Amino acid sequence: MKAIKILERVLTTVPIMFGVAVVVFFFIRLTPGDPVDIMLGRGGVVSQTEIEQLRHQFHLDEPLGVQLWYFLRDAARGNLGYSYIRNKPVAELLAERLPATIELTVGSLLVSLVIAVPIGIVSAIRQNSLLDRASMAGAFLGISMPGFWLGIILILFFAVHLQWLPAQGRLSLDLHLQDITGLHVLDSLLSGNTRALRDCLGHLVLPSITLGAGVAAIVARVLRSSMLEVLRSDYVKLARAKGATEWHVVMKHALRNAAIPTVTVVGLQVGVLLGGNMIVESVFSWPGLGRLVVDAIFNRDFPLIQGAVMVYAITFVLTNLAVDILYTYVNPKITL
Repeated sequence: MKAIKILERVLTTVPIMFGVAVVVFFFIRLTPGDPVDIMLGRGGVVSQTEIEQLRHQFHLDEPLGVQLWYFLRDAARGNLGYSYIRNKPVAELLAERLPATIELTVGSLLVSLVIAVPIGIVSAIRQNSLLDRASMAGAFLGISMPGFWLGIILILFFAVHLQWLPAQGRLSLDLHLQDITGLHVLDSLLSGNTRALRDCLGHLVLPSITLGAGVAAIVARVLRSSMLEVLRSDYVKLARAKGATEWHVVMKHALRNAAIPTVTVVGLQVGVLLGGNMIVESVFSWPGLGRLVVDAIFNRDFPLIQGAVMVYAITFVLTNLAVDILYTYVNPKITL
């Protein structure tokens, strides 16, 4: 029965993806600038014949309705098109950059959970204490700080002033790492390259903290609020009256039930981390999807923008589905 429900939820994503594809297709064509002019502008003087040939090659001389039909037809076949500027299939470009974004997302999520979960629990247990007020003030600060500003501050302090950590990239230029999965940390573990592992982790620290700080602030506040509500419930009072230790009450009764709304927030933030890290990737020269999309926007590379947004949309949809499925395990009373 659960498998059927999951299949139904997956099928409901089809009209969502169709709507996203249509909206993205038309909106990116409202941006000023002609991709053909950008492509040919790099090569000096060109003739009108060359311009018309290039427009015909990419179907830019067709009406928008026809262009949309070509895009939807190819997307249904798994073909996201061909990049105007990079002269490579969009799917190949996205596959090359996706591991870097996934690695940064996982690092940021780990940083945020390591910070947020203890703060949320302790703040709820010691409500209105000095520690609670300081933690919530820090959470407000984390939510308010723009990621690019925090990233620049971290670079200036840890990379420029102290010279403890690298400021840009995923791996030092003098190191070679065997490409197995595209995930540098995992590849270094699989190949037993400890030097590359230390270098990869060092490059990952600053961008992960930059992205994870805002997520940690949100998760900490949500977990604290949920914990406070659960700690006042009757079954928690009953557990204490039966003589259960405070640790048992907090970890088994309170945290497990407070985790339900927190899981929702964490799941949504995973989608945000995957799709909303363009500026942070640019600040740290991180070769992920974010930088690729930023370059594509400036170059009016329509197929690459469309393909990347489709990947982001699929990520959000699948993340929400995964959260809903996880709900059923955290709380068996909830069904899909």
